[in-house]
Amino acid sequence: MCGIWATFGVEGGLSATCLKCFSAIVHRGPDAWRIEQDAREPLAILGFQRLAIVDGLHGMQPMRLHRYPRITLICNGEIYNYNRLREQYHYPYETNCDVEAIIHNYENFGIADAVKRLDGVFAFCLVDGEKRKIYIARDPYGVRPLFKLQDDEKGILAICSEAKGLIGIKQKAGEELALGQFPPGHFEEWDILDSGKVKYNHTEKYFKPGMPPRFIPFVSENELSKFNVYEKTAFLLEAACKKRLMSDRRIGCLLSGGLDSSLITALVVKLAKEQKLPYKIQTFAIGMGDSPDLIAARTVADYLGTEHHEVKFDENAVREALDNVIYHLESFDITTIRASLPMYLLSKYIKENTDTTVVFSGEGADELAQGYIYFRDAPNETAAHEESIRLLSDIYLYDGLRADRTTSAFSLELRVPFLDVQLTSHYLSIEPSFRQPQNGVEKHLLRKSFAKSGLLPDSILYRHKEAFSDGVASVKKSLFTIIEEIIKERLPENNLRFPGLQPNTTESKYYRYVFEKSFPGQYNFTPYYWMPKWVQVSDPSARFIKHYAAS
Repeated sequence: MCGIWATFGVEGGLSATCLKCFSAIVHRGPDAWRIEQDAREPLAILGFQRLAIVDGLHGMQPMRLHRYPRITLICNGEIYNYNRLREQYHYPYETNCDVEAIIHNYENFGIADAVKRLDGVFAFCLVDGEKRKIYIARDPYGVRPLFKLQDDEKGILAICSEAKGLIGIKQKAGEELALGQFPPGHFEEWDILDSGKVKYNHTEKYFKPGMPPRFIPFVSENELSKFNVYEKTAFLLEAACKKRLMSDRRIGCLLSGGLDSSLITALVVKLAKEQKLPYKIQTFAIGMGDSPDLIAARTVADYLGTEHHEVKFDENAVREALDNVIYHLESFDITTIRASLPMYLLSKYIKENTDTTVVFSGEGADELAQGYIYFRDAPNETAAHEESIRLLSDIYLYDGLRADRTTSAFSLELRVPFLDVQLTSHYLSIEPSFRQPQNGVEKHLLRKSFAKSGLLPDSILYRHKEAFSDGVASVKKSLFTIIEEIIKERLPENNLRFPGLQPNTTESKYYRYVFEKSFPGQYNFTPYYWMPKWVQVSDPSARFIKHYAAS
């Protein structure tokens, strides 16, 4: 993870407010930082907080190339096909930093084609000083975060990896400025005026879930044509892991013992051996006492022979972390906060006790492969398919947000192979009825794709779905119960009222109360509470769905 930050058209230059806002995202990039104000554009300031993963020597930003001196780039991301782009278009790279490919793509094809030719995860801001243009863009599924602050009348634009880096700018420049997430799969163009102020031009959507890659895919269609649907699924998931192994830092895996994280871990271990990485893959599991996740993760780690770390937490750890989690998340969604607590504590352990910096996880599988238990209640395959598309479109607001913020809070780099564009395009093109739960088993297609691989023991390959916040808790006392007890101590009053989306439980009122302290009035950050569909429940936990008890 890195952090990007920029302001355009804001009066006052490099003020104390600017520097304070910029420093609010230092956790995303503790290795180095740089902030620049260009004399040619006095109202343009660009900053970068760096976590060095590839090309530690030459990868610093803002990036400029000798060949294109008027173009400036700041980017938080990884471009997995940067070497392929160099070979395909004979780009004269000046560094070994993967994001350099963005500048060459832009110069050769313009912004619209530049983003479509990228295979990776990214949030970037590119300034073309010659054409006096600003472009901002975000990857297809919003794996890398990007917030935007703007006021068209005042000619102001500011961007940052996290909202906490813009709140101070908004308070200084005017509360009427609009602040929110920049949507995934989009790019935007702005003009730089002679005054230094900026003018909005247009926004374009270049991707929606299920679209085939516009870039040359990692695996050719000719190579895939010899496989059946199950073999193709397995091959593409392995390829998604393989391309994400690029790193100069140590790699590990977050392992809950569920199907998704276990498959990713097994594939990473397999590929690490093939590529002869000079270390054992570390795996990390978290839970309370006798939690189901700890037991299952131990089974996987023993089977794969990883260097396994078990992290046990108690009620005091939850008590200490809860408010910090809400601050880092920039959300007041109930299920997102619950699931973030153990992931936050696990990331803290990794940062403080190991040298692993890059971590793989299984995020995206439930949305893609219809893994949530409520998919068993879908009225038909079309409705289930549409729900998958909706979940993938909004993942950046919920599970994707959780995965990014809990890891970046401790300067870790997250890799999520299930959100690979070629993989999702393939999976969503499969006959919808094949992707539905079969005989009470969710993700049956994914399980069957690896049934004969020997990658995992059957007890894990066919382990039933368990929400992360449920699986880490003790079987004797749920995480929900622990949080409930903490909130009763802390909530000042129970009749609190807030604008926008209304909290309807004591738990949700507390989350909103803490959220408002740091992000007052920004209820647009959480457009709706994540809830299961097609079932009559008042709580998002899977434990309240009838199928959960049966399984």
